[in-house]
Amino acid sequence: MNGRLEALDVSKTYQRGAVVVPAVKSASLAVDKGQIVLVMGPSGSGKTTLLSILGCILRPTSGSIYLDGRAISELPESRLPAIRRSCFGLVFQTFHLFPFLTALENVEVAMRLQKVSRSVSKPRAMDLLVRCGLEQRATFYPEDLSGGEKQRVAFARALAGNPQFVLADEPTANLDSATGEEVFSMLRQCAKELNKGVVMVTHDPKAQGFADRVFSMTDGRIGALS
Repeated sequence: MNGRLEALDVSKTYQRGAVVVPAVKSASLAVDKGQIVLVMGPSGSGKTTLLSILGCILRPTSGSIYLDGRAISELPESRLPAIRRSCFGLVFQTFHLFPFLTALENVEVAMRLQKVSRSVSKPRAMDLLVRCGLEQRATFYPEDLSGGEKQRVAFARALAGNPQFVLADEPTANLDSATGEEVFSMLRQCAKELNKGVVMVTHDPKAQGFADRVFSMTDGRIGALS
């Protein structure tokens, strides 16, 4: 199926001396473009590790990640940066904005990595800031933005490379309740209006109302809630 990201029986373990520590245990899930999938669980349950595996940041110890039926987790490391840049947009709980760049320049970064010309990247970055309600903050530096504004800049940056999938790691963890709901709404619009596949991991129960499918994760194991 075109536009599908799938984890099939994925596990991740870490070796600490003689001790093997399992982080993810035989996890399977799939997300299609236009869909938002939520993985809920407490801190330390393996959510972030699973998200990193889906985005080709970490390799699974066993199992496979498929993108449109292609086992991308089995590709050599030299092929993965291009896939990460073109297929995935990442949203983090701590924003990860460059403090010495303006909001507009932070959004442009994703396109510049794809060697998009400044004549194209600058107006597209501004369009994304407008979509996120930040046109009046384009020249502001991160230190002059609120937490919610920083997260919206990070969201615009995630969309800048026109990815198929947006992966959001606890995107509301550092935000108040009202601002958090705005971020959830933006992620749902991303799926429904822009036809992106969205995978969000969180422990915030309010996120359930914005998702098409909900999974729980406990001690590295995943199960479908709805």
